[in-house]
Amino acid sequence: MRYQLYYWPHIQGRGEYVRLALEEAGAAYTDVARSGDGTSAMMKMMEAAKGMPPFAPPFLKAGNLVIGHTANILLYLGSRHGLAPKAEAGKLLLHQLQLTITDFVLEVHDTHHPLGPSLYYEDQKAAARKRTEEFWKSRVPKYLDYFEDLLAANGGAYVTGRRLTYVDLSLFQIVEGLRYAFPKRMKAFEKGIPGLVDLHDRVAARPNIKAYLASERRIAFNEEGIFRRYKALDG
Repeated sequence: MRYQLYYWPHIQGRGEYVRLALEEAGAAYTDVARSGDGTSAMMKMMEAAKGMPPFAPPFLKAGNLVIGHTANILLYLGSRHGLAPKAEAGKLLLHQLQLTITDFVLEVHDTHHPLGPSLYYEDQKAAARKRTEEFWKSRVPKYLDYFEDLLAANGGAYVTGRRLTYVDLSLFQIVEGLRYAFPKRMKAFEKGIPGLVDLHDRVAARPNIKAYLASERRIAFNEEGIFRRYKALDG
């Protein structure tokens, strides 16, 4: 089966967590909106008058299934491609961790758009600076220290032990994104999370991920996505 991934064609965004899982699994997929009239096809699926159309991208078409929301898509892919435990308890725990990452991704977005996505960054600069200071003072430590502690407690190469899961891929993207958006702040913060830094490097060195990162399939970070680099927010 060839998967069809629907997401915006010019940003990594929330779709990147799904791409990383598909690439690591070596799964056949089409990034629909990045070719031809794919964006139009994506919009038509969301605007369908019948059935239960997806609310927003990303969503994944797998045979007759249409699965929306990043964490939900990863829950589906994880058990089918060896990126999640086989036991139900393990699957649910991994999903729980991915939902925590989802919460953190929203907080990253809100550093540059604290007053809402309908306004330009330039219309909320003062609020963005205030939000970013709070983000780095309390929110980044709260989330990343949590995952750092999980790595230490499980004593393995990955968050849940010796086997890679989709959560490890997502944490790789978190480190990559923070390095892009906040290079100065992140460089200083990384001294306190050596486990996550090692995890990032371990994931980056995996053959399928390494090949993906060097390919044209990997969209570059930019100031239209979730992780955005604004000098005024980097301390």
